[in-house]
Amino acid sequence: MFVSLRCRVFFDETGVFTEIQVIYTPTGWLMPLVEYLLAHSHTRSRNWMVKVCHAMRLFLEYMVANPNEKRTYQLFQNFAQRLYTGTFNRQTGLDPSWLCWKPRSPSEAGRIICNLTNFWRWWNALHPAAAEVNPLYAGSGYDQLVSEAAYQYRRDRAFLGHTWKPHLDPSDSTSSTGGHLVQARRKNRVGTSNPPAFPDERFMELLTEGFVVGGRPNFRDMLITLLLHGAGFRYSEPFHLYLTDVLINPKNPKQLLEVRIHQPSDGDAPEDPTWLDERGNLRRGNRTTYLAERFGLAPRNLLLDGRRAGWKGSLLDENSYMRAYWFIPKFGEVFLTLWYRYMEQLAQLDRSHPFAWVNFTQEPKGGMYTMGQYRRAHTRACQRIGLVIGKEVGTTPHGHRHAYGRRLVAGDFQPSEIKMFMHHHLLESQGVYTTPTPKQVMDALAEGAERLHQMYRRDL
Repeated sequence: MFVSLRCRVFFDETGVFTEIQVIYTPTGWLMPLVEYLLAHSHTRSRNWMVKVCHAMRLFLEYMVANPNEKRTYQLFQNFAQRLYTGTFNRQTGLDPSWLCWKPRSPSEAGRIICNLTNFWRWWNALHPAAAEVNPLYAGSGYDQLVSEAAYQYRRDRAFLGHTWKPHLDPSDSTSSTGGHLVQARRKNRVGTSNPPAFPDERFMELLTEGFVVGGRPNFRDMLITLLLHGAGFRYSEPFHLYLTDVLINPKNPKQLLEVRIHQPSDGDAPEDPTWLDERGNLRRGNRTTYLAERFGLAPRNLLLDGRRAGWKGSLLDENSYMRAYWFIPKFGEVFLTLWYRYMEQLAQLDRSHPFAWVNFTQEPKGGMYTMGQYRRAHTRACQRIGLVIGKEVGTTPHGHRHAYGRRLVAGDFQPSEIKMFMHHHLLESQGVYTTPTPKQVMDALAEGAERLHQMYRRDL
């Protein structure tokens, strides 16, 4: 009944469009949600849009399945509870509503609740009059349902409160002791010890054996893996790399100067001899302008298809880029050796984009290599050397960043240095890498017990 789709929205006759995830209902597009996603399309990710659409689709499905519940607050409360309990009768195993929901974890249910809450707060602030039930409202039937829900949320100060306080704060002028509060279930607090890290002792085996298929080395995936493991980049960040972002010493071709990963939208465009202004001079601009004018593309963090690569907003060194800090330095030398071999392969293909990583065998050949393709190649490489695949054992692509962070901690670097090497905004972000593992905790306890035993012996 409700379908989530990826669509292009055109605003005028210029041909400029914005890609968003939307919901299509039996009466047409859900326009309140379209407005909301368009308003946030320049600041929020595709994954966020998908989650918001998912939350709204669940709520609409619940409303349709329960048409006789006219008490809006009760509808909200029941919806929240069904997220936790599911919709199947425990005794019969049947679901007369045909929603067929399984119980969700507290974190997933809370995320759905918060996404809906944020939407209704935004809608009320922007449309204080339209949100009220109005027979002359021009929206479709489902637009009216969503607007009514927003109005009821504002009136009751009720629906799925964003703060989840057990009691309303009397000092909060926006709260009311007469209003309702639907609370989310408290999540279990789980420690972050022993973060998943790729085993350092198996890395070179992965590089030299795992990424070799039929005697042919996969230089592209070796290079990406080196950026993750040897320089600590996040899984998505190498997919924003241009060929021109790998700088080699012009006086010594055997020396790698830097690898720079620029901010995908605002980073400086490369000096492209084919990108000229009306006077024939080299154009200057950011990467958004360069991609649009030179290739008809958008930055990969703004795409909504499989070519998309996320951007978390890392701390940039200067000029809107991050440089690779190799640890161990030998990794930088290996990177340059493999880079030359990769360039030999790349010279045989035509490209219609500036990005470094391309398809060699899959269509379109020379097209952008995607994160999904790399993740599958990484999985197969780990399996070739006998590793078990799983986040909990650090053998996913993100496990390499954890290995890099743990290596920095073991190297006794200062927190301020680790912050710079890992491109963190805050010192607190490195906490997951400094938390002791269970083995370290047990060793510390054993050492403490031994010290206590020695102290008692001296007292005797």
